[in-house]
Amino acid sequence: MKCISIETSRRDEMIDISMELQRAVTAAGVKDGLIVAHCPHTTAGLTINEGTDPAVKNDLIDCLSDLVPWDRIYGHAEGNSPAHVKASLMGASVTLIVEDGRVVLGQWQRVFFCEFDGPRPRNVYLKLMAS
Repeated sequence: MKCISIETSRRDEMIDISMELQRAVTAAGVKDGLIVAHCPHTTAGLTINEGTDPAVKNDLIDCLSDLVPWDRIYGHAEGNSPAHVKASLMGASVTLIVEDGRVVLGQWQRVFFCEFDGPRPRNVYLKLMAS
């Protein structure tokens, strides 16, 4: 297992971690198999989406903020319930195919770490499985 450390800089933020996944595959020498990325935080998540146009990240963050506003009354005493809800909507892990030593993504796809309760230090755990 490998750990990627991430330092977020805003409350809501999406950080492209695609290259870190590819570096892990290359370093491990895996030619064919799977890579699983897992976020161990309850107020952050992972997703795959377009990485070419930065407006897509902004649109996703804005839409999630509309769906799950911070100014709503929540029961969770810690005050970060919107971050928990957004993290659940995104999900905690992604699994990708590795073929010929490359992480398989569509032409515009990237893997994003999604911060919803930052800024803070975060981790993403990677597990490679060769076939």
